[in-house]
Amino acid sequence: MAHFLHTLLTTAYFPPVSWFYALAQSHRVEIEACESYQKQSWRNRCRIYSAAGPEALVVPVVHAHGEKIPIREVRIDYSEPWVRLHERAMTAAYNHSAFFEYYRDDLFRILEGQEHFLFDLNWKLTEKLIEMCSLAVRPETTADFLPPVPVPVSGPLPETPVTDLRALIQPKYRGEGLLQRYGRAVPYFQVFTPDSPYAPGAFIPDLSILDLLCAEGPNAISFL
Repeated sequence: MAHFLHTLLTTAYFPPVSWFYALAQSHRVEIEACESYQKQSWRNRCRIYSAAGPEALVVPVVHAHGEKIPIREVRIDYSEPWVRLHERAMTAAYNHSAFFEYYRDDLFRILEGQEHFLFDLNWKLTEKLIEMCSLAVRPETTADFLPPVPVPVSGPLPETPVTDLRALIQPKYRGEGLLQRYGRAVPYFQVFTPDSPYAPGAFIPDLSILDLLCAEGPNAISFL
């Protein structure tokens, strides 16, 4: 079991289970609000379990090539109907799960609010997802940019005043994942698993927290 005094995370769109595990195991959490936007990260994407396997859902943003934009100034691009596409994909993936119907309206209402900035959309979704997971911790935002702190590629993380998980909890990270480090990549029933009547497949760890919530509902906290 992990135990972090003070954790640093990036903003994330429907964050992965490992992101919420870090949240649940921390006394204090700060979301990086002073960095420059980075592409191909959880900042504007998530992974769900579709009938075809893992599916990435990406929030399009207005981002000029080669330009560094402060994360809080990244605007969402609504020129394409991505909200409708994401809602359809989530519904197709989780409509047969036990708890999707209890969460969808609140989450879709936030998506349909058309926040101008990615950081604001992520913040609203995260607040609602924290409430759905019944977690007590309430994240803060950073006031200054903190240089990255390297972490070992495997094993438990060293005890430090601030545990920097900004690079570790990202799709491109090639070291041992946070859940694996602490033995928390625990299988739960997913709609598209070998026991499912809907499609054959294998358990996929560390998908979006939406996957865990739709499967376990109020019991999701026991996995975190």
